[in-house]
Amino acid sequence: MSDNKNPNKKRTLLVAVAILLIVFGALYTGYYFYTQYEASREQPSFTTTTSAQTTSVKEDTVKNPVDFRELQKQNEEIYAWLKVPGTKVDHPVVQSAVSDDFYLKHSAYDKSWIASGAIYTEMSNTKSFNDRVTVIYGHNNYGDTMFTTLHYFEEKEFFEKHEYFYIYTPERKLTYKIVSAFKYDDRHIMNSFDFQDNVVFRSFLDMIRNPMTTNKNVASNIKRDFNIRDRVVVLSTCITNQPDSRYLVCGVLEKNEKTD
Repeated sequence: MSDNKNPNKKRTLLVAVAILLIVFGALYTGYYFYTQYEASREQPSFTTTTSAQTTSVKEDTVKNPVDFRELQKQNEEIYAWLKVPGTKVDHPVVQSAVSDDFYLKHSAYDKSWIASGAIYTEMSNTKSFNDRVTVIYGHNNYGDTMFTTLHYFEEKEFFEKHEYFYIYTPERKLTYKIVSAFKYDDRHIMNSFDFQDNVVFRSFLDMIRNPMTTNKNVASNIKRDFNIRDRVVVLSTCITNQPDSRYLVCGVLEKNEKTD
C-alpha cells in the first residue's frame, strides 16, 4: 500500500509547487506593471507619441510671434521669450554659457554693456523649462524696463485681473497660471533647495500657495492640487531699498502647445 501512496504524495506536491509558481508569477507580473505605471506618472505629460507603438500623434499648432532665427543671429544665447500681460515685461530670455553674472550688465540682443542688463536664467537651470523649478531674473528700478513692472502685482486688483504669463521657445508656447506674487528673502532659490527631492519640492509648492509674508497676493481660483509632475517658473526681481529681499511672481505650467 505504501508504494501506491507515494506517487499520490509526489503528484500532490508537484501540483502544489506548480500552483505556487503560478501565483508567484502573477504577483510578480502585477508588481512589474504597477511600478511601470507609477514611473510613467512621474514623467511630464509633454509627449506626443504612444510608448506602445511609437506612433506619431498630430498636434494642433499655435502662432509663434517671435522670430527666433533673426534674434539668434544677433545673439545665439537667446533661447526663449517672456511676456507678462499688463506689464512691460516683453523680452528675450538668455543664458550665458560662461558666467551667471554676465547678463546682469549686458544686453540680450548683442551682449553689449548696459546697466539694466537682460532677462536671464542661470546655468543651474536647463533651457527646456522642464526643470521642476526654473528661476528667471531681471533688474528692478531701471525706469519701467526689465522686471520693474512686475511690482504691479503688489496691487490686488491688478493681480486678480492678470492670471497668466507666457514663454515662447522656437517650438513651443508655454502658458503659466500665476499662483502668487510676494516678498521673499534674498536666498538663491536654485542653490537653497534640492528640488529632486519630492518632499522638498512639495514643500516649495505649498509655500508658493501660501507665502509667509504680509506682502503677498495669492490666486483663489485654482481648483486643483499641485503635485510633483508640475513645472514652476519663478520670476525674481529686487525690491527698491531692500537689498535683503526679493519680489517673486510664481507660475505653474498649465498649457504646453506646439508652435508653427
